[in-house]
Amino acid sequence: MERDSTIYVAGHHGLVGSALERQLRARGFEHLVHRTHAELDLIDAAAVEAFFAREQPQYVFLAAARVGGILANNAYPADFIRENLQVQLNVVESAYRHHVRKLMFLGSACIYPKLAPQPIREEHLMTGPLEPTNEPYAIAKIAGISLCQSYNRQFGTNYVSVMPTNLYGPGDSFNLQNSHVLPALLRRIDEAKQRGSPAVTIWGTGTPRREFLHVDDMASACIHLMVHYNSSEIINIGSGQEISIRDLAERIQHLVRYQGRLEFDTSKPDGTPLRRLDISRLLATGWSPRIGLDEGLAQTYRWYSENRGRLRTGHGE
Repeated sequence: MERDSTIYVAGHHGLVGSALERQLRARGFEHLVHRTHAELDLIDAAAVEAFFAREQPQYVFLAAARVGGILANNAYPADFIRENLQVQLNVVESAYRHHVRKLMFLGSACIYPKLAPQPIREEHLMTGPLEPTNEPYAIAKIAGISLCQSYNRQFGTNYVSVMPTNLYGPGDSFNLQNSHVLPALLRRIDEAKQRGSPAVTIWGTGTPRREFLHVDDMASACIHLMVHYNSSEIINIGSGQEISIRDLAERIQHLVRYQGRLEFDTSKPDGTPLRRLDISRLLATGWSPRIGLDEGLAQTYRWYSENRGRLRTGHGE
């Protein structure tokens, strides 16, 4: 990418999209185009086509998606598969029609089988059953990968697909109805402290182990790969380290200085027992993560504390 390239970040208000915009601007990329959801509904194929015709982006980061945790995936499976399929098809097709030089599709680690060998390598894709709680979302993301690979094969496009692990950081969703595990834990433990509650109940046994990557590291990896990676083969983006949900909750408890108890509701689902990505392919490109979990948690909690009032009224979520 050249400094004067026209770059479209789809989903620029989201966790990853906003981090991408911050880092692109910090690196001197000024010609960034974007639209809010109110200005451009990516489910509307005609509107997407008109946007590409008008703006003629040269590079596209497809970070727009309907996302959520176990609760949201269980409650709205049709919405998750339908909306993500529509967005992916509309953006990729318009990118092809308007000769975008390169597109990056952001998938998800949930594409891999529930019981995939650990750490998960890219070739483990479609080698076993998915985790049932997010299967519709995962299938939509797998379709997005295939869509990019198919356009590359048939039309000679340069569309790359990256698979991030669990992300967190400033700008995350702290809405308890649809947030992921880390921001949900942080908010619930913080609110318990504010109320003086004697205990916080956490879904599941606390034994599943998850890998977490700060969103600024994710944005850095994406920009690096947009410049240095040109393969149709998917590539994992992660920290290469995992932590149990119990240990994560205890770290947050210590950070927040909450004095109550953590209670685990074992009647609720755990999800996949272990998920850590093999990032050997990524490391071989010359990139590595910089932000450790303790540093990232502290940064995220500062952001949440500064925005607590706005988030509790529902604004910005």
